[in-house]
Amino acid sequence: MPLGRSLSMTSLNGLPQCEDEDLPVEDLLLFEISWEVTNKVGGIYTVIQTKAKTTADEWGENYFLIGPYFEQNVKTQVEFSEPPNPAVKKAMDAMKSQGCQVFFGRWLIEGSPYVLLFDIGSAAWNLDKWKGEFWEVSNIGIPFHDREANDAVIFGSLTAWFLKELSCQFDDKPNIIAHFHEWQAGVGLILSRSKKLPVATIFTTHATLLGRYLCAASIDFYNNLDQFDIDKEAGERQIYHRYCMERASVHCAHVFTTVSQITATEAEHMLKKSPDVVTPNGLNIKKFSAMHEFQNLHSMYKARIQEFIRGHFYGHLDFDLDKTLFFFIAGRYEFSNKGADMFLEALSRLNFLLRVHKTDVTVIVFFIMPAKTNNFNVETLKGQAVRKQLWDTAQSVKEKFGRKLYNALLKGEIPDLNKILDRDDISIMKRAIFTTQRHTLPPVTTHNMIDDSNDPILSTIRRIGLFNNRTDRVKVILHPEFLSSTSPLLPLDYEEFVRGCHLGVFPSYYEPWGYTPAECTVMGIPSVTTNLSGFGCFMQEHVADPAAYGIYIVDRRFRSPDESCNQLTQFLYSFCQQNRRQRIIQRNRTERLSDLLDWKYLGRYYMHARHLALSRTFPVKFEMEPSAPPKTEGFRYPRPSSVPPSPSASQHSSPHHSEAEDEDEDERYDEDEEAERDRQNIKSPFSIGALPQGKKKQHGEYRN
Repeated sequence: MPLGRSLSMTSLNGLPQCEDEDLPVEDLLLFEISWEVTNKVGGIYTVIQTKAKTTADEWGENYFLIGPYFEQNVKTQVEFSEPPNPAVKKAMDAMKSQGCQVFFGRWLIEGSPYVLLFDIGSAAWNLDKWKGEFWEVSNIGIPFHDREANDAVIFGSLTAWFLKELSCQFDDKPNIIAHFHEWQAGVGLILSRSKKLPVATIFTTHATLLGRYLCAASIDFYNNLDQFDIDKEAGERQIYHRYCMERASVHCAHVFTTVSQITATEAEHMLKKSPDVVTPNGLNIKKFSAMHEFQNLHSMYKARIQEFIRGHFYGHLDFDLDKTLFFFIAGRYEFSNKGADMFLEALSRLNFLLRVHKTDVTVIVFFIMPAKTNNFNVETLKGQAVRKQLWDTAQSVKEKFGRKLYNALLKGEIPDLNKILDRDDISIMKRAIFTTQRHTLPPVTTHNMIDDSNDPILSTIRRIGLFNNRTDRVKVILHPEFLSSTSPLLPLDYEEFVRGCHLGVFPSYYEPWGYTPAECTVMGIPSVTTNLSGFGCFMQEHVADPAAYGIYIVDRRFRSPDESCNQLTQFLYSFCQQNRRQRIIQRNRTERLSDLLDWKYLGRYYMHARHLALSRTFPVKFEMEPSAPPKTEGFRYPRPSSVPPSPSASQHSSPHHSEAEDEDEDERYDEDEEAERDRQNIKSPFSIGALPQGKKKQHGEYRN
């Protein structure tokens, strides 16, 4: 339903009501501006791409995205067309007549939203003039050597120019909402406000600039939030101008939002303003028609990963693949921010525990973190070649064996199994066995790393001694490249790889939201996160016992690093103690949490931010009944009353408990009943309700 219609419905409490009869509410236009529209740089691309369908369903033809034009991206993602809206077309034509290249079309993603793309290069000749105008407006100087900041000035100036041309078409009536994402788009917001354009503005920060830099420097960030000299810290890192752009955008916007409560606290200290609304990030959830289809996908892709393992560990394959668990960590190569340092230390401790308890479980851990490489590791390629050769040998012997067996049975004879394989067959098999002999350990990395002696992950592996020895129960593989189905080593896309793993581990120190554990949850794969990630805080708020649903939350905020590492180790060890049935039960529960992360429900927070912006920008034209941001009462999963998902100290005094206990737990587990109870805890999409008469909004009510 387009927003215009919902605005005209007086039955919905809290929605802005247009009082100007001359202004058709259907003419309201929503623009979302980001450097990552059709241009994948980081997680903001995922936010905008996945949210597009929900927003397009709400706004219809009145929803537009604005981004930069990059030919290599546009070729495969955008279908060019003429703007259907005459005002948008006229504004574009005005800019084109001044020599700017502006492109319009549909972004070929779910929802097919309209996109407006500015060619930054075609307008670069205006850079000095626009930097001067930006200085006059904000007193922020942009150094010539910062290419990214200069591009942001061009992009922001073009955005403000377009909004000015567009608002002129409406005779300054309040028809436009502009939502800006991150500091790269913030210049457009600052200039729009300085020109006093009749535009309702929203600014969303997905992570503060300074916060990311400080955390990467291994500073005790969260315990010293109120102690930092912000200007000094930004200046020392040579990002003062970027920080000023970000902070000015926050203070100029009619509504300021951020993606999680932990980032809201950070923004209050780093940017000196509390967010008006917290807007959690979601995903487009596609439910399978068959309830257990995702379990079948797990089995299928796990088998593909096992094939890679057979090749990588040839000659050292003395562990049972059916009792092998696959853990992984993925994301940008930010060693401490992403928690790779703590994860490696926990793996060292886990290896010790598994060896001491003489467990038959083996853990293989993948690090999917792109780094500089110059090629595949020769030993890794050889492993896959050896595996394929062994497979071909086994197939040829099997075919020969089968033919002799078939002929004997046709004659009514039971073949002599000692004669069915001749000497040549035995020789072929012996040669195959000899090829699997190796005198080196399986490599810990799949690629030749550039400057591997200073690589943080490899340096830590050397320190803790996880070299994939036969005695190690924890094996490590660093894959310093994004996964691809065309790879000669591990031919799987990221989604397929995640589905084939047993546990995602993301013990991040700095993670404003955390899409990686969210993606695991949607695919029914348990994950480890922290209470310093937006996702972890969100799950703590909405799930009574997150661990029961496969969301293990490490306390990195109120515990020392060593205590946090011990907690992570215990989570990993407990997971290794689960039997197959317990893992299946846990994956079912994890997948049911996906409803919590659906934009169908989380879109309500963005909806509230837009309504708030309209009522603040045009209080005479739009009224909004006093209300708190959307609440999620009942939007919460209780602790499951049936079989616990994993062994714990409270359940068993030792990791070895009787099969009778397992049978008793199995009887207590009724999946259909538990699933139905969980479904009852997801409410239908809301309408913002009014606060009781006379109640004032309190600080802290804008929480997800």
